[in-house]
This record gives sequence, structure tokens and C-alpha cells, in this order.
Amino acid sequence: MATTLTLESAELPPDAIEVGHIADAWGVKGWFKVVPYSANPEALFSAKRWYLQPSERGAKSFAGTALLSIRQAKDHSDTVVAWAQGIDDRNGAEALRGARIFVPRSSFPSTTEDEYYWVDLIGLDVLNREGVALGQVRELLSTGPQTVLVLAYEQDGKAQERMIPFVSAFVDKVDLPEKRITVDWQPDY
Repeated sequence: MATTLTLESAELPPDAIEVGHIADAWGVKGWFKVVPYSANPEALFSAKRWYLQPSERGAKSFAGTALLSIRQAKDHSDTVVAWAQGIDDRNGAEALRGARIFVPRSSFPSTTEDEYYWVDLIGLDVLNREGVALGQVRELLSTGPQTVLVLAYEQDGKAQERMIPFVSAFVDKVDLPEKRITVDWQPDY
């Protein structure tokens, strides 16, 4: 029997960040599994309102953007499990399968000094101490002991990639307002 969800229609906030997706139902009381896009999914725990959008494959039970009021979200093994208002059984939770989860950037927990959300670093220009442009942050990789900045740049008309460890030995300054990272790194490294 197909479940018809009645979710509150909403508009995606301008500062919305995609933080995960709903994998499947969890149990029989409306809980669902979430696959977070961060090793530290604090944004999922701090936001009490999640904005959902259907993925291309799955979550066909609603269209557009829906607002989900979260009753509870918690760690469970290598995922997060959550329970929301209006989702009270397994069928309701299964109807959310595949939905993309967004939360407003403004609802993320505050960071401490020298702590940054990866999403805030994407797109920043990276220059060395001499002012030479090394590229723009395309993504970050977690290699276990450290995080690595992956920069995109062009050389001789061809797209290139450069990697710089995101550690204090090489990163002098992150200036979010100026959208710039200064590093101790040379173009030929």
C-alpha cells in the first residue's frame, strides 16, 4: 500500500547547504536513516528544521521543497537516525527514501578560532606568501591524519589540479571575508 505524505511545502533558504540524504526507514515507528555528507554531522543535530528535495532516483512521494520538523536526531553506527513530525510509521519513513537534506548555513553550530566548515572553504582563492595565485579550492579530502585542499587551476589552457595539506605548517591564514587562503607553497611543488 502506497503512503501519501503530507509535508509542508517550503522555499529553500538562500543559505541552504546540502548536508546529507535519507537512506531508508529505520524500525517501525517512523525513524529513518540519514547518510551525512560530513564526518561530523553537527549541522544535522543543531537544525530542528530540515528542507527536503526529492533526488532524481527516489523520494517520489513529494515534489519541490518540503519542510520537515525534526523531533530527534542522533548518531547510530556510521549513520544518523532521525524522527520527524508527521512521520509516525515505517511506510512514512520509506516514502522519504532518497530525499536530499538541506539546512540553512545560519543554523550550523559556531566554530572556534582556526576551525572551518569545509563548505565555507570551497571556492576560496589560494595564494602563496609571494602573492602567486595557486588555484581555487574545488574540494577537500580527508586522508585520515590530515585534510587536503584540492585546488583547480589552468595551465596552458588545460584544467589542472593541485593538492595542499590543510595544516598549520603550510596554511598561514584563512580569510573568509576576503575569500582567500594564504599558504607557504610554491607552484612547482
